[in-house]
Amino acid sequence: MAASEEQELSQTQTEKLLQFQDLTGLESMDQCRRTLEQHNWNIEAAVQDRLNEQEGVPSVFNPPSTRPLQVNTADHRVYSYIVSRPQPRGLLGWSYYLIMLPFRITYYTLLDIFRFALRFIRPDPRGRVTDPVGDVMSFIHTFEERYSRSHPVFYQGTYSQALNDAKRELRFLLVYLHGDDHQDTDEFCRNTLCAEEVVNFINARMLLWACSTNKPEGYRVSQALRENTYPFLAMIMLKDRKMTVVGRLEGVIQSEDLINQLTFIMDANQTYLMSERMEREERNQTQVLRQQQDEAYMASLRADQEKERKKREEQEQKMHEEEMARQNVLAEERRRRTLEVEKERKSECLPQEPALDDPDSVKIVFRLPNDSRVERRFLFTQSLTVIHDFLFSLKETPEKFQIVTNFPRRVLPCLPSGEHPNPPTLQEAGLSRTEVLFVQDLTDD
Repeated sequence: MAASEEQELSQTQTEKLLQFQDLTGLESMDQCRRTLEQHNWNIEAAVQDRLNEQEGVPSVFNPPSTRPLQVNTADHRVYSYIVSRPQPRGLLGWSYYLIMLPFRITYYTLLDIFRFALRFIRPDPRGRVTDPVGDVMSFIHTFEERYSRSHPVFYQGTYSQALNDAKRELRFLLVYLHGDDHQDTDEFCRNTLCAEEVVNFINARMLLWACSTNKPEGYRVSQALRENTYPFLAMIMLKDRKMTVVGRLEGVIQSEDLINQLTFIMDANQTYLMSERMEREERNQTQVLRQQQDEAYMASLRADQEKERKKREEQEQKMHEEEMARQNVLAEERRRRTLEVEKERKSECLPQEPALDDPDSVKIVFRLPNDSRVERRFLFTQSLTVIHDFLFSLKETPEKFQIVTNFPRRVLPCLPSGEHPNPPTLQEAGLSRTEVLFVQDLTDD
């Protein structure tokens, strides 16, 4: 039998694991198991905490540092509903009440004196909140063990986190302060808070945060809300841009009456939530419009910057091209001057032209590339380099050229090369006394 129950429990946990993984999208099954174990396998609370983490709200198991509670409790328009204990009926009831009254007064008086004196001896440990989430989780576990697991979903986080979620989601927050020692607490928890109609009503309409006043976190909230008796319920909502207490319910209240009172409080304050929703929607639309305007401005700014960049690049490119053209002109001018100087130098170094009747002279007619003719005499014993220097010194001659015979066609080796380190003489080149040589332009090559 025990093995069967364990198998059924394991199967239920496996189903919750798979369902939680589908709802949250977590890939790690170990992380899913740890999260569900932290929330006592309450899948609704675990999913809520996971969604809070994805929205940037700290996990309830990693709470932020404690800060003062910021709830407006000074609004004089707070709806207050106090349920007094029923008066005794009949002679027997009144007799019992009158007999017990002195003992009850004495007991509570001595208890208050004892607590007051104890504060001077040992400070109240509830004054230091060290583990607010642990206080809340401890209350939930104790509540389920003592009363029932069928109860409204308790917010599994600190009071501050519950306020933040209610403010962000624009929902009502119902706060329940649990007085462990009060005589009406058990009746309220069993018969009212765990009633099916109350559970369905609260889960569908609001967030519920609860804690025991014997815990530091519950005591801290108790000091902020200043309850008069137990059970105590406070309805909190966003009103005038502040989290404000809009309703207080104190004393034993039946389930039907509780639903009616909560409905009355919600209906009376629904306009504030609607107004806040409209303002928030208007702010969101304004923010979206401003963001669109900013994006349009940035797009226009980027377009202008791109135009300026292109214009600047074009100007820089134009300046670069102009500078290159100027440098080319200067380089061409320097090259031309250098060429002129070299031509003059070659002309000055040429040997004197032999006499017309000199028997060793050679008469050569040069056909230049521009179809002009130049005639000059040279000696048979002179090197072909002299012919090249003469042609180079002429203004009509191109910068680079070669000398070619007509028939048979051949290029005269006028300049030193690998095959002819020392150019031959005119006689060695096979020239006759009268020659016609062609000057071929090599500048393009």
